[in-house]
Amino acid sequence: MSGKTPTPSRRDRMRPAELLGMAALFGVFVGGFVFMGSREWGLSLIMAGVAFIASLVILATLLIAAGPRFDEDRVDPVDPDAASGSAGSVHRDPRSNPPAH
Repeated sequence: MSGKTPTPSRRDRMRPAELLGMAALFGVFVGGFVFMGSREWGLSLIMAGVAFIASLVILATLLIAAGPRFDEDRVDPVDPDAASGSAGSVHRDPRSNPPAH
């Protein structure tokens, strides 16, 4: 190893700011919507905070779920030397045909 770490791209560095911005926008929208309905600042601030936190958690979870796929680099936990989808593998290769019954 050379000891050099790869530098992240600008898009990767700005991703947390994008998530915070979208969550803040949603929080402001919900806060404004609640304020227009109730005319209470306290309730609207509470609902804006709840919407901000909930949207931040949901967006981060979706980002993790839709993350990069590393199917080719998958290592079988039962037999690391087995090919994906083989008899020693616990994973079925999605590109292979399903077994006939």
